[in-house]
Amino acid sequence: MINKALSKAGIFLLNLLSLLPLFILYRLADAFYVLIFYVFGYRRKVVKENLVNAFPEKSTTEIKAIEKRFYKFLASLFIEVIKMKSISKKELNKRVKFKNTDLVEAYLKNKESVLFCSAHFGNYEWVCMAIGLAFSGEHYPIYKPLSSDAFDNWFLDMRSRFGNHMVSMRQTLRAIQASKNEATMFTFGSDQAPSREDSTYWTMFLNQESSIQLGVEKIAKKTNRPVFYLKINTIKRGYYEVDCVPICLNPTETAEFEITEMHTRFLEDMIKEAPAYWLWSHRRWKYKREPRATDAVSKDQNAMA
Repeated sequence: MINKALSKAGIFLLNLLSLLPLFILYRLADAFYVLIFYVFGYRRKVVKENLVNAFPEKSTTEIKAIEKRFYKFLASLFIEVIKMKSISKKELNKRVKFKNTDLVEAYLKNKESVLFCSAHFGNYEWVCMAIGLAFSGEHYPIYKPLSSDAFDNWFLDMRSRFGNHMVSMRQTLRAIQASKNEATMFTFGSDQAPSREDSTYWTMFLNQESSIQLGVEKIAKKTNRPVFYLKINTIKRGYYEVDCVPICLNPTETAEFEITEMHTRFLEDMIKEAPAYWLWSHRRWKYKREPRATDAVSKDQNAMA
């Protein structure tokens, strides 16, 4: 009961903050950066470890510079997420611009559906919210429900404001089947780590062995829907440009895991290009691949040699 009351109070406060203009909210973000970086050190150990492991070639000074830029962006992102509650269509369209949309629109106008790959990069929340305004098809973002029902409902309400049909990860196949006669866009978070039980495919990603979600590839090959990556570029504070990059137009012609490697390598290059804008505070590598029997055999053979 107490937790529920606190959640309601927190949501009420966030809704009030959302009514403030962005130029004031960004001043709050500047203060928030000082708190999370210097005062509380929010997940700084996780962030530093992730950066050091991902970029072993970079010096301590370079890592520290990326770390500080990341926390400054994280503070702004937090404020921008709050603003989702009250931001207008006009304001959102001014701040999130899409380019190279012609090919996507050609599919949609032809009553064909597409798949979007995205990631926790830049302001992925604003981008996902703006897709419903930028394209003619129906948009179905795939999301992972939060543990708090109150905050989960709060996020769902914000994310759905401009026509998005939010779909829980476990309901993806059902939503695809239910909308099969519509021209749709399903958006997947390609950097979301699978659970330990679902970690069946591993590859090198940012210099670390990583488990990768296979959902995009499975659905693409089953439905032969073209796959586009939403490359988010941060132009300046609060302004984003999204390039709709085709990475696989004929999924059924690809080899096993080929699409998964395509979107993994694309994201890796995007992060290397602008490392401060990925969500380094996420515990992306908390699960490690369990040694296989073949690994033990290889070690024994090497020892004998």
